[in-house]
Amino acid sequence: MGSHAQDHHHGPAKGISRWLFTTNHKDIGSMYLIFSFAMFLIGGAMAMVIRAELFQPGLQIVEPNFFNQMTTMHGLIMVFGAVMPAFVGLANWMLPLMVGAPDMALPRMNNWSFWLLPAAFLMLLSTLFMPGGAPNFGWTFYAPLSTTYGPPSTTFFIFAVHIMGVSSIMGAINVIATILNMRAPGMTLMKMPLFVWTWLITAFLLIAVMPVLAGVVTMMLMDIHFGTSFFDAAGGGDPVLFQHIFWFFGHPEVYIMILPAFGVVSQIIPAFARKPLFGYASMVYAVGAIAILSFLVWAHHMFTVGIPLFGQLFFMYATMLIAVPTGVKVFNWVATMFRGSMTFEAPMLFSVAFVILFTIGGFSGLMLAIAPADFQYHDTYFVVAHFHYVLVPGAIFGIYAAVYYWLPKWTGHMYDEVLAKTHFWMSFVGMNLAFFPMHFLGLAGMPRRIPDYALQFSNFNMISSIGAFMFGLTQLLFLFIVVKCALGGPKAPAKPWEGAEGLEWEVDSPAPYHTFSTPPEIK
Repeated sequence: MGSHAQDHHHGPAKGISRWLFTTNHKDIGSMYLIFSFAMFLIGGAMAMVIRAELFQPGLQIVEPNFFNQMTTMHGLIMVFGAVMPAFVGLANWMLPLMVGAPDMALPRMNNWSFWLLPAAFLMLLSTLFMPGGAPNFGWTFYAPLSTTYGPPSTTFFIFAVHIMGVSSIMGAINVIATILNMRAPGMTLMKMPLFVWTWLITAFLLIAVMPVLAGVVTMMLMDIHFGTSFFDAAGGGDPVLFQHIFWFFGHPEVYIMILPAFGVVSQIIPAFARKPLFGYASMVYAVGAIAILSFLVWAHHMFTVGIPLFGQLFFMYATMLIAVPTGVKVFNWVATMFRGSMTFEAPMLFSVAFVILFTIGGFSGLMLAIAPADFQYHDTYFVVAHFHYVLVPGAIFGIYAAVYYWLPKWTGHMYDEVLAKTHFWMSFVGMNLAFFPMHFLGLAGMPRRIPDYALQFSNFNMISSIGAFMFGLTQLLFLFIVVKCALGGPKAPAKPWEGAEGLEWEVDSPAPYHTFSTPPEIK
């Protein structure tokens, strides 16, 4: 029973109980998006602390231990609190509409999945106020640093991760159940919008890897409190085992953070190029190939731990292989734009920037995949530059593109295009200013996660910090744009992105239904 059924009998749910008890996929999608943006601002504030400290050489603003808490919490909050819940919010809003379902398959579990998150992140943030402070061992929480030498708050961090994992698994089950069981008649799998496909595959990845994360944090808990030595060499354990288990979760996890963005831009680029997506089937197979290969590359994060030469070769070639399906996708996006009647509203700007900048991140990833070269790059700012070029223009720009694209459908109003374009260009410039110099810093040998540095790195760090402050400040403009749009503005037409030439491509694919039409005879 959705909230509509209750409303029909008992009048509309009032005030806070509407949000607390809602089973409506749109309400829950909105709550996920609001929650993730709040987390984005908190995680961003932590990044601002990091960049302020690195603005000049020397220790000036925070203590080294607090600096380490900031790098750790920034990473954890951005990954688990900002990016993942934002994509789940988009899924909640759009999947039922795209497959012609009345709601998600398991609406009450949907509510539960969401409300676990504020609890988990309150617990995580509360560690900042505990004796010994928040986790300070990096977002990858390598043992035995995290188990033997971590602060007392580590236990709360472990519990918070467990709760986030439970939420993710339930959300993924819900997505799979909805897509496989609730499609409108006639919508075969190969006629689904690409955003639906990317989320279906992402959901399978989540179910496969979240238990691995749960396992590794449970082993940490045992090492800390119950006398085991999974990761403690003194007791016969192996610290490298932690890295194997963590990265077996962690590498598919980074694809969980990018695949829904692939789906988003595969919806948007055809709409603004005003022609169907080039190579629909190959896009679907490419996403599937990326998902499978993501399980075969985890040890490329560990080239420096002493894995055998054969292992280094295997993981090097397997990693390079992922570039093939990813390249297929980039080719198809470019081919879709080729000779299209393109216009460049905010969703398209973010999508085009996504394609260009994500590709740069992909190329630096290809460099990191070269095992002998990785010995030089490992744990330098080059790695930081690489994954921020994947996650900021990839995940974050993908989310922004989606929000601007669907905001007229969500609110019934058009957002302010001039402000949105300002938001895009300031984000674009700020982001590149912040992260491009990090490639040079890393190649010159600046280590990551260190609050101080040698004089020769000072110019690039200053540029980086200025870019970061610019990027961070710009996101407050986005908040203003969305609130302004939600409160009113020009009424959105039925097809807000209909082209200047009256062409009406609202679908990404050979799908028989427009993305938002109500399909016939929902049974």
